[in-house]
Amino acid sequence: MEIFKLLSITLGAILANNFIFSQFLGICPFLGVSKKIDTAVGMGAAVTFVMALASAFCYLINLVLVPLNLAFMQTVAYILVIAGLVQFVEMFLKKNIPTLYAALGVYLPLIVVNCIILGRAEAFASKNSPLDSILDGVGIGLGFTLALTAVGAVREILGSGAIFGVSLGTADFMPLIFVLAPGAFLVLGYLMVLFNKLAKK
Repeated sequence: MEIFKLLSITLGAILANNFIFSQFLGICPFLGVSKKIDTAVGMGAAVTFVMALASAFCYLINLVLVPLNLAFMQTVAYILVIAGLVQFVEMFLKKNIPTLYAALGVYLPLIVVNCIILGRAEAFASKNSPLDSILDGVGIGLGFTLALTAVGAVREILGSGAIFGVSLGTADFMPLIFVLAPGAFLVLGYLMVLFNKLAKK
């Protein structure tokens, strides 16, 4: 029974409660990192890592702050934890995967102010067990990765006639708009409609 509960938390966060497609939150990175699948997956992995660890740490923060009557400091503490985790990810990528670090650019440090991470930490992680919080964080991160990768795949195919950097031989016939920022909005909008239609069924 416990396994089914944990599975439902994770799958619910990935699909039913997908923050991008169903709640339209945390979509700022789509403009800059969804041109190609590799950068989309890289950003998704970074968010998943930060989301999972931030959820666990935020639960531990509550164990310290609440008994000391410092609950009003929760949001500040959460932001500090998230910022520290993002800084770690940034240093890791800069040293080990410099091409991905360069591709993500300014959008990587913007994970700190991603409303999904802070909002979910306050709404779920602060009220549930560490394991439930971690699984929810992983699920939210994977749902974010799924959405970002789907947008990246469509934009890469329609915008540059390639997939994973491999040309499909149709680059000369592809509309340029899908490479630009408006293309991200168009693809995301249509995918949101498709997701919500399938969810209702």
